[in-house]
Amino acid sequence: QVQLVESGGGLVQAGGSLRVSCAASGITFSNYAMAWFRQVPGQEREFVAAISASGRSTDYADSVKGRFTIARDNAKNTVYLQMNSLKPEDTAVYSCAARVSAILRSGLVYTGRSDYADWGQGTQVTVSS
Repeated sequence: QVQLVESGGGLVQAGGSLRVSCAASGITFSNYAMAWFRQVPGQEREFVAAISASGRSTDYADSVKGRFTIARDNAKNTVYLQMNSLKPEDTAVYSCAARVSAILRSGLVYTGRSDYADWGQGTQVTVSS
């Protein structure tokens, strides 16, 4: 059974940095593509960043390009999202998602909500102005 547990959220001032982590268990992590999504109450969950199972490929939403970096450590079964130059509009619940890569250990990246079947509970990130 897939379990995804996020950590590292919190309150930060605008312009600051924060790193959130997602620890996975119950899966062969290196076979899974991973992603981060975020959601504000009353709005749809939106794509933030994704990384392939191999870690070779990444993709980002335009709103976070150049500020956020997704990375993974397959030895620790963990995916990270480093967030720099944070803005108040980045405030949201950040959730990680996992899916088996269609081609194992490949560079395939998935950016759609419907691409993912397994989700964590999320961690709150609040950016004050």
